[in-house]
Amino acid sequence: MSDCLFCKIIAGEIPADIVYQDDTALAFKDINPQAPVHFLVIPKKHIATLADAEDDDELLLGHLLRVVTKLAEKEGYTEPGFRTVVNTNAGAGQTVFHIHVHLLAGRPFQWPPG
Repeated sequence: MSDCLFCKIIAGEIPADIVYQDDTALAFKDINPQAPVHFLVIPKKHIATLADAEDDDELLLGHLLRVVTKLAEKEGYTEPGFRTVVNTNAGAGQTVFHIHVHLLAGRPFQWPPG
């Protein structure tokens, strides 16, 4: 998608502070962090929303969560805890329409979140 911000980051057209990359996923620091640790984990395949994922995307979606866990472990936040968030569509707060998992850690979180 030529107008997708995250696709442009994947293509190297827009800089990002990348913390992880493999053949199918990319993770980078959020430019407007909501916690001391705030990474976005995205698939390299463009999928606009979680609702747009198809059956053949199951392994990819599971991989994104494994990447989140690896990053949380690397940062030392598996034991104290971390939060993952996936917003789906504008009413839920999604502003970039390319699936992304927020990894937030480093401070106490409240429930309900918002």
